[in-house]
Amino acid sequence: MDDYSYLMKGLTKVATHSSTLVSSSKYLNDPRIRDWVATHLLRKNGPDAPTPSDPMPLVLALREVQDVDHINELFARERRNNPALDAWFGAGYISSFKRADLSGYPPDSVGGIFYKQLMDNDLQVDIVPPYKPQNDYQYFFLRAGQTHDLEHILGGGGFDFIGEVVPYYMRLTNLFVHLSAELAGELSVFYMLSSTRILTRAVLHYPQTWLTVLDALERGAQVGRESGPLYSLRWEDVFELTPEEARARCGIRGVRLADTAAASAQWC
Repeated sequence: MDDYSYLMKGLTKVATHSSTLVSSSKYLNDPRIRDWVATHLLRKNGPDAPTPSDPMPLVLALREVQDVDHINELFARERRNNPALDAWFGAGYISSFKRADLSGYPPDSVGGIFYKQLMDNDLQVDIVPPYKPQNDYQYFFLRAGQTHDLEHILGGGGFDFIGEVVPYYMRLTNLFVHLSAELAGELSVFYMLSSTRILTRAVLHYPQTWLTVLDALERGAQVGRESGPLYSLRWEDVFELTPEEARARCGIRGVRLADTAAASAQWC
């Protein structure tokens, strides 16, 4: 029998009087997050569990597991050292446009492309019901939800399952470029876990699509690395522009377009 003792050395059994699973990781300690990770990183796609429904249980669990007061303290510290971030929060812009407001934009404009996506899939503008944010944490994620579909358009991510990897990795990279590592890490927990389900499912169940998934990751990371702070952009101001014009105005760089629809269609 092979001897793996060399690779296993240093392991220490930790004594505990706990009758339940306990570790130094608050994420591992939460049964909802353990179940979500095990389920959604390992499962296949299927019509009984549409992929857009995957993230919400994770969002709800993270709201309770993450220390929101601490995150707001990190925001306050960052605002003292980052005048642009402080001004963004101070302006507190929240968009209020509806789907019908997009109907007059040219088909090749950002607004027109967004309108077609909403109409073709019978979607509304708001991913989640709008709310009045009470602190920086709530405002940050309200705006993240309001701008997600626009990040698809301007970052070059298709409106399909694999295309989701592009805006995920735009954020995962861009936040660490423009914010402190500790704050960026707290803000990226959802993006990391939710994006990883696509990576693992590709390798485990749809390996013929892996290189397409990996390319989407690389494309998103390049945009995040080369662009200005994406979280602060007022995308609603560029609805009348083509995506190319909007990218130039907003400082979105490194975009490389690729069609992921055919690969996503194999995820059945």
